[in-house]
Amino acid sequence: MIKIFIALISLMLTASTPVIASDVMPYYSKNLHTRTYGFYQVGKFITLHEEPDENSKIVKTISWTKEKLMPENLTYDDVFSVFIESKELALMAVEDETEDWVKLIYDNKTNQSGWLKKDDPYKFMTWLNLYNAYGKKYGLKILKDTPDEMLVLRAKTEDNSQIVARINHPQFIKLNVIRGNWALVSVVDIDKTPKTGYIRWRSDDGIKYLFPDIK
Repeated sequence: MIKIFIALISLMLTASTPVIASDVMPYYSKNLHTRTYGFYQVGKFITLHEEPDENSKIVKTISWTKEKLMPENLTYDDVFSVFIESKELALMAVEDETEDWVKLIYDNKTNQSGWLKKDDPYKFMTWLNLYNAYGKKYGLKILKDTPDEMLVLRAKTEDNSQIVARINHPQFIKLNVIRGNWALVSVVDIDKTPKTGYIRWRSDDGIKYLFPDIK
């Protein structure tokens, strides 16, 4: 009887304990959708339509706080490409866009998407906007599945241009400027020697190799 009572108390405590959201950040290029326009910073209540029309069918409604995400069958990783709990920063991938609407991927596993009416046009960030805003502030990180042959700094924004340095164990990667699929960066490597040159931040097919190290 005592064991049953203890088990019931334990179950009640577990059920009443809020589930705290974990930060979501891309660590591999496969965590980022290749053919997307960028990101939209969503509020805590998200209503997604089948078409960019308020009278069209609602395909999904999502709400979130630091402690809870609804519907419960989705996880923070499913919904968001970036979620920083301390900043309440929630970014969803944009699959398409009109002047007033963005088509957001709400399930990263299945690529399901729906249209959200913009509540602020400045919340939509293209890839370049994102890198310029967050990459210059926090620096860049190399995604873990980046091929070794990409971990080089070149003199020009060309794949066959001179290699000026190799990246081994970067302590910090400062973004100076983005030029197309290339980024001019200054790297402080494990040997503490500053290195500056161009590195591909994404391939011609849209595969990302680096991402802002948002904290």
